[in-house]
Amino acid sequence: MDLILNYFPTISENQRRQFEMLMPLYADWNAQINLISRKDFEHFYERHVLHSLAIARFIQFASGTKVIDIGTGGGFPGIPLAILFPEVHFTLVDSIGKKIMVVNDVVEKLGLENVLAINQRAEQLAMEANFVISRATAPLSELVDWTQHLIAPGKTMSLGMNGVELKSGWIALKGGDLDEELAPFGKKVQVKPIADFFEEAFFETKKIVYLPNE
Repeated sequence: MDLILNYFPTISENQRRQFEMLMPLYADWNAQINLISRKDFEHFYERHVLHSLAIARFIQFASGTKVIDIGTGGGFPGIPLAILFPEVHFTLVDSIGKKIMVVNDVVEKLGLENVLAINQRAEQLAMEANFVISRATAPLSELVDWTQHLIAPGKTMSLGMNGVELKSGWIALKGGDLDEELAPFGKKVQVKPIADFFEEAFFETKKIVYLPNE
């Protein structure tokens, strides 16, 4: 938890309480459903919570922005971002019902009113959002194919790192060599190393990928 406060020292007392609640809530569920490996769980705040919050270093979602988290699993990156951006609406989607059951329980116990969890395949969704986010769910080309129909066109009020409004599109957390995966998108795609934001060794190979809907 100190790790979160180190990088996000201005969060409110309620947000701090919600972040503190995450680990015991997931520990309880992890004993029932194998959501997170034991080795990873020892680094829960670094590898799951802070990793999710890297997106908040890349973009400041404006109030009223609609975000869909595809393949959310147990709620990452959606739940940590929903805590950080209480005025943004997050829809967390996964095709596995047990995982959405966990998400609903965590959301209820945290008192998050800006999260909707849906047990469905991305291709079957019928809604509109400004951004689709995802963490290592699928190659970017597949993610775009599954969710192209969900992205609202045009710019949003959400600001990127340079203070410029970003177009609606896709934001994905990925790792490793992405050259082949991203080649079809040419210069349209932006890649930002998470190591630019966080100093922990875990983030040395981790990246944020942004593709505007053009």
